[in-house]
Amino acid sequence: MYQTLSYIKFLFSSTNQHGVHSPFIYNFVTKCLYDKFNYPEYKKLNTYRNTLKQSNTILEITDLGEGSKVLGSKKRRVAKMIRNSSSTKKETKLLFKATKYFDPKTILELGTSLGMGAYALALANKDSSITTIEGCPNTSNFTKSKFRVLEVKNVSFVRGDFTLMIPSLKKEKFDFIFFDGHHNKAATIQYFKSLLPKIHNETVFVFDDIYWSKGMTEAWEYIKSHEAVTVTVDCFHLGFVFFRKEQAKEHFRIRV
Repeated sequence: MYQTLSYIKFLFSSTNQHGVHSPFIYNFVTKCLYDKFNYPEYKKLNTYRNTLKQSNTILEITDLGEGSKVLGSKKRRVAKMIRNSSSTKKETKLLFKATKYFDPKTILELGTSLGMGAYALALANKDSSITTIEGCPNTSNFTKSKFRVLEVKNVSFVRGDFTLMIPSLKKEKFDFIFFDGHHNKAATIQYFKSLLPKIHNETVFVFDDIYWSKGMTEAWEYIKSHEAVTVTVDCFHLGFVFFRKEQAKEHFRIRV
């Protein structure tokens, strides 16, 4: 219900490229968010999604985050997980387009899950170096085995609690960080703050499910108001955060 009401409010308060005056954001909206090209990688993403939908594998889940609103059991069938817990086709395409547009060389993902996000990141830029962290060992091992079959070469898997793993990251800076795990206000803010030392002027943060709950929306509002943040783009399901010092502080809500 919260998500439904939030979406209705979003529709009334959001705009398209005609409500954008910043050249940087205008180009992002028109050349990335509204890019209608049917990339061949979309077929690969759909094939992988369908493979997971047909999987009979049952995983015993170690859930360090808020968990699923639908799947309550610790033993979960992969086919159900991909239907209820993973990024939608629209979100995956949006993530792919954003990665392709910004062309990041160093990428971090918090929350591997079944790898839909990581696969989109990997396909968008095959020359990038991607680190993906997952708290559940069984899920991480399952996805790693699938990526081996897919011959994905540019993704490194890290297993463990985000709080413990983030300080151990060896890369000094990341170009692109996708937050897709532990959908909780306090945790999201904590991970955001702990990764601020890893940013540079062109770094992009992407937050998944910013209207997943009231707490997640409050976390999003905190992030928007943070002094390090200059510009944000709220696409409802995904929130984009920029730290460009040359930009005036401004927040956009864009329908996609």
